[in-house]
Amino acid sequence: MENNREPKLRTVNKSVPPFALNNFPKQFPFKVGEQLIYILATRGAADIEGKEWEQIFAKSIDADWKPSNVGLDDIVLGNTAWGAKSVKFNNPSKKKEIRLISGRNDLINSFDYNVQPGELPDEHGLLVLSIWNERVSSIRKYYKHLRTIILIRSYDLLESVIFEFDTIRYDPELYYWKWKGKNLYGYQKKDDKQKFTWQSGGQQFTVFEAIPENFLIINLRKPEIVEKDFILDKIGFDPTWITVRKNG
Repeated sequence: MENNREPKLRTVNKSVPPFALNNFPKQFPFKVGEQLIYILATRGAADIEGKEWEQIFAKSIDADWKPSNVGLDDIVLGNTAWGAKSVKFNNPSKKKEIRLISGRNDLINSFDYNVQPGELPDEHGLLVLSIWNERVSSIRKYYKHLRTIILIRSYDLLESVIFEFDTIRYDPELYYWKWKGKNLYGYQKKDDKQKFTWQSGGQQFTVFEAIPENFLIINLRKPEIVEKDFILDKIGFDPTWITVRKNG
């Protein structure tokens, strides 16, 4: 008997990210909120550092936290990598645009280029973007999807806004540059809106990002501070856990 039927094969599309952009897993905001409440309850401090946000995000999506020198791929899940940024504002949900410090772009080390402020702004800006674009390209060799995850936190940590965007290369043809004192400013040709700042003193590169409409808002109830003695009692602490030695 001749069989002309073709078998169904199970295929895996390796190009699909873990979730669509800004379409976080259902339990994601609760996992983030839980970790922030823990920080507030155990520290009594209403702030977190950038590395802590990286770890919080990684735990909340069951990803690996792998701090890198480039800083654009500190969180990894399958074919997707994230860089993480955290900034503070009084009312995070009211913010429309944020300014992200994106590292140093040292033109002297990268290109042996040392033109003084005020000279050749577009040439200078082209090199600044070249460094950024090379960083992005080097990571995209290993990950199909590259994103930046943003946390905008209030000063008391009781309100947070979270969103992500694709980490992209910037086409130099879309921007023009102007010097203002010792700082170089990059503008979008289409609307003359500022997009970049580069500081000649510290070689610091800053990108302005619009906040998308579909961001996530997390509001927390402030917990009571858990006293140190209570925690030590709960874990059964005993002074014999501590060993002291004197050297010399």
